[in-house]
Amino acid sequence: MAHSRGTYADFEALRERALALRAAGLSRRAIRDRLHVYNNDLLNRLLEGGSPPDRHRHPNAKDELRDKARALRLQGWTYDRIQLELGCSKSSISLWVRDLPRPERRKRTPEEASAIARRGWEATLRLREEERERTKKAAADSIGTMTDRELFFAGVALYWAEGSKDKTYDRRETVTFVNSDPGVIQLYLAWLALVGIESERLKYRVMIHMTADTEAAERYWADLAGVDASTFQKTTIKKHNPKTVRKNVGENYRGCLVVRVSRSADLYRRIEGWWYGIVLSARETDEPNRS
Repeated sequence: MAHSRGTYADFEALRERALALRAAGLSRRAIRDRLHVYNNDLLNRLLEGGSPPDRHRHPNAKDELRDKARALRLQGWTYDRIQLELGCSKSSISLWVRDLPRPERRKRTPEEASAIARRGWEATLRLREEERERTKKAAADSIGTMTDRELFFAGVALYWAEGSKDKTYDRRETVTFVNSDPGVIQLYLAWLALVGIESERLKYRVMIHMTADTEAAERYWADLAGVDASTFQKTTIKKHNPKTVRKNVGENYRGCLVVRVSRSADLYRRIEGWWYGIVLSARETDEPNRS
């Protein structure tokens, strides 16, 4: 229960206890709770003339950071350098060192300026990449499970964009598909199965640069297609041109996979018809919007 001023018969004795607790390092709140003195005016009178507790009697991690920040500031370090060194916020640094003289501004060396710019750019790139990944994940989650009809349309459009085409001046009604994207290959193979093409009719071949690991690429594509690499046709090797600066190199470069459907003239004609049907339907759907 809080004490009123009239209940203290021995004010000096209570004051002596309050000052002793203060000297022991207790905070005002701790003394208030210890003595049950909840009147701020009375508490001020009891502690009048007493020294505040030495913050170093109860050291903690923030006290150590504060001392290091002050020491570095006295050496002329900027807020940026102190923040990088100690990992604390600039607002905390400002609070800790604001009573210290401001160091003379020293011109950064080219190396320091470059390092600061690089750190800032790296942070920007990291934020951009995180946002990029969030956007892609949200878009991927919105697709859900495709129906057979949706896969059918996707496969027709994919083939007509990436597959071989018949020309009036060069009749080649064969279904041949070439791509380096594993996801594209997987979708295309799923589509072939959907339209009734047996796996026995599929022929595989790798096209790759001569400087790459051909055997590793063949194993990779065979695993993706779910077949034995020994069934692959002879790999097509692209010769190296010293004048060309290639960027698609490294362990993730696996060339392209060629997927050919044998006895595919009828399938090719159907693909072409399906594609024209999609285009015609799109035109008819768009006409009311134009009127």
